[in-house]
Amino acid sequence: MRLENKRIFVFGTGISGISAAKLLRKVTSDIIVYDSNDKLDSKEIKAKLWPDFKGSILLGAMPDGLLDSVDVAILSPGVPADLDTVNQMREKQIPVWGEIELAYYFSKGKIIGITGTNGKTTTTTLVGEIMKTYFKSVFVVGNIGVPYTEMVLNTTEESVTVAEMSSFQLETVEAFKPDVSAILNITADHLNRHHTMENYIAAKKKITQNQGSNDVCILNYEDEELEKIGRELKTKVFYFSSLHSLEQGIYLEDENIFWNDGNQKILVCNIHELNIFGRHSYENVMAAVACGISLGVPMDKIKSAITGFVAVEHRIEFVTTKNGVKYYNDSKGTNPDASMKAIESMQTPTLLIAGGYDKGSEYDEWLRAFDGKIRYLVLLGQTREKIAEAARRHGFENIIMADSLEEAVKVCAGKANQGDSVLLSPACASWGMFKNYEERGSLFKEYVKKL
Repeated sequence: MRLENKRIFVFGTGISGISAAKLLRKVTSDIIVYDSNDKLDSKEIKAKLWPDFKGSILLGAMPDGLLDSVDVAILSPGVPADLDTVNQMREKQIPVWGEIELAYYFSKGKIIGITGTNGKTTTTTLVGEIMKTYFKSVFVVGNIGVPYTEMVLNTTEESVTVAEMSSFQLETVEAFKPDVSAILNITADHLNRHHTMENYIAAKKKITQNQGSNDVCILNYEDEELEKIGRELKTKVFYFSSLHSLEQGIYLEDENIFWNDGNQKILVCNIHELNIFGRHSYENVMAAVACGISLGVPMDKIKSAITGFVAVEHRIEFVTTKNGVKYYNDSKGTNPDASMKAIESMQTPTLLIAGGYDKGSEYDEWLRAFDGKIRYLVLLGQTREKIAEAARRHGFENIIMADSLEEAVKVCAGKANQGDSVLLSPACASWGMFKNYEERGSLFKEYVKKL
C-alpha cells in the first residue's frame, strides 16, 4: 500500500516513534502522534519533531471516533501488538505497521536482519565491522540503538544495512524481506509480553517469512527450535555449530573455526586470535562470518574484522581490577540464558550481582549453571525474593539482599578475595530501577571505579 498523502497514526513518542514521524513527513503532512501517557508534555514532544509540524499530538485516552479517519497505524516497538486499541485498528482494517516495516518501505540496497534471544547486539556490531571492510556504504541500525527509520533515507542501491531486530519489532512485519537473515538462538524471554513460548518463537521466525530461494537464513545448528525451523524454510540455510563438525557450514573444532563450503575445509581463525571469549562469543563470531560469506566479503577481510573486534559495552565487559579482584559488566544479560553464558565464561570464583524487573522468567537452569563457581549471590530489584527462593530450593544459601546497585558493589568488594571476580549479570530487565540496561551498566562501572 502507498503512504503518500495518507492520514497516519504514530503510536508512541519514544525514540522510535519520533523517528518514524520524521520519516513520514516525506510522504504526508497528516500525522497524528499519540501516547497513552497523559503525563507527557506535548510541547516537549513537538520540540523533538520539527518546528513547523502541522500534525496532531494527542496524549492520554484515545478520543472517540479518531480511528475512523486513520489510514495507517505505526506502532513503536514498546507498544504491545495485542492492546485493545491495536485490536480495534485491526477490526477497522487499518494496516498496522512497525518501525521495521515502515523503514523497509523506503529502504534500498542489501539488508541483513539479525535476531535471537541473546547475542544480537554483539553479532550485529561485528557484522557491521565486517561489511565496512568491503562495502563503502554500511548502516548498522535497529534494536542496537539507532532507529532504522532514522537512517533509511541515506541508503542507496549500493548500501548494506545491518539491522538488529527484537521480537517486538518483528511482530508487525508484513512485507519486510532481508537478503540475509540470522536467528542466533531461541530461549524463553519476554513471556510477559508474548504470553507463550509459541508466540515468542513465531515472532522471531517472522524475520524469514518473505525470504525466497535466493535469500539466505543463518541458523544455530545446536538450537533445537532452529533446527526445526531450518527444515521448513524456502531459503538457503547456512548453519553454524559450536559442538559439531559440519559437512557444510561454519563450525568450531578444537580451538579453530572452520568453514566447509561443501567442497573444501577453510580455516577462518584460531579462537586465541579473537578478543572475546566463551562458546557463546564464538557462536556470535561464526554467525557474523556466515553473514560476510553470504554477501561475498573475502575471507581475509572477514578475518581482519573479527580479530580486531573487542567486546561490546555492557556484554561481559572487563571494567577494572581493584585489590586483586576483577570486575565485569554484563548488564546486557537481561534474561537467565544470557546471564548463564556470562557465568560460564568466568574463570575464577565469582560474586554475582543479579535481579531486576520480572519478565516472567524462571531461574532453575540459571542456578544450575553456578556449578560451584558462584561464591555469593547479591540480589536487588523486583525479582530478588523470587530468585532467592529458587536459589534456596537448589541448596544455595550465600545470598545477600541489597537495596541499590551501589550497595551491591560495596558488598561484593567487602566479600571478595584476591583472585575472585565480581560479575554484574542480572538475568533480568533493568526497568523499574534504571532507564535501560545501558544506564545500569554505566552506573556499575562508575561505582566500581569509586571503590
